Amino acid sequence: MMPVPGRADGYRQAPPRRSGPPPTRAMPSRGGVPPAARPPRSRRRRFGPGKILLTLLSVVLLFFAGVWIYLEFSIHRVAAIEDYNGRPAAASGTNWLIVGSDSREGLSAEDEQRLVTGDVAAAGGGQRTDTIMLAHLPDNDTKPTLVSLPRDSEVAIPGHGTSKINAAFSLGGAPLLVKTVEQATGLRIDHYAEIGFGGFATIVDAIGGVDMCVDKEMHDTMTGITIPAGCQELDGAHALGFVRMRHSDATPRSDLDRVENQRKFIGALVSQIASPGTLLNPFDFFPLLGAAPDALTMDSGDHLHNLVGLAWAMRGISSDGVLSTTVPVTTASAEHWDKSKSRQLFDALRNDTAVPDSAIMN
Repeated sequence: MMPVPGRADGYRQAPPRRSGPPPTRAMPSRGGVPPAARPPRSRRRRFGPGKILLTLLSVVLLFFAGVWIYLEFSIHRVAAIEDYNGRPAAASGTNWLIVGSDSREGLSAEDEQRLVTGDVAAAGGGQRTDTIMLAHLPDNDTKPTLVSLPRDSEVAIPGHGTSKINAAFSLGGAPLLVKTVEQATGLRIDHYAEIGFGGFATIVDAIGGVDMCVDKEMHDTMTGITIPAGCQELDGAHALGFVRMRHSDATPRSDLDRVENQRKFIGALVSQIASPGTLLNPFDFFPLLGAAPDALTMDSGDHLHNLVGLAWAMRGISSDGVLSTTVPVTTASAEHWDKSKSRQLFDALRNDTAVPDSAIMN
């Protein structure tokens, strides 16, 4: 017998036996790469309803944050509120001075004709206030109060003697008007908002007009504007005519009827702006967004959240959620305030108490 290689005695050694099942042989895949060599498949992550909603919510929040920042830094500011010796002390609640000026700034000749703004020279020149309102927002559960200060009211204007209250704006702008109102009412003004002729009309047109019900046809013999009786939608030009009108058979009390109509319109305007029909309608919301910065002027210390708080409080004017009144006066000309009743009114506002019925005048 021939010797076996690797063994001295020539016999072949049997291979050792393996315990357990026989090893399996990996079959190559179609691409020639065994399965063990391929990377594991990653599962696709699908966007569920929760993630979709979260993404949409994030987009909405970013959009409104951008809108907020845009408005905060775009609205005009003026140093309207100043400290001085003898200024009324802060009391209960928050007081806004809301001014509608007869400013024609930015209006073209065509705009002035369309809005029937009149001749500034014929009106005495300068810049005056067609609307002066004091809005008081209480710290307790008493109603917010919106008070009209008739523009022909004779008051002491610091440094200029006694004159009509709207002359303060012409003589010294917003700072002098604020100081005059503070001295006349004994109330400290915390915030200031102003809108001119063009800005007012632009805001109204931006939201597609404001719904108003007019009891009697209004025809202004000075401007020629006519507003028919009945419920209707007023555009910017007719809205401006409505809040300015006092030479009409429908406004026999002249300025007293005018300031009452101004408060009615402000209530309708604020309610319509704050409605879902405006805020959720891009054809109203975006024009309003574009018009607001150029239309409004605020005090340099005011912020957008202050304005939102005012609008939220004033939205109840049309639903009796806000007390609407005029400073009590002694005659229909509204030149002189009733000292006793006006004191009752301003004391109630200062202390956040209910205004006595005797001090309410419409």
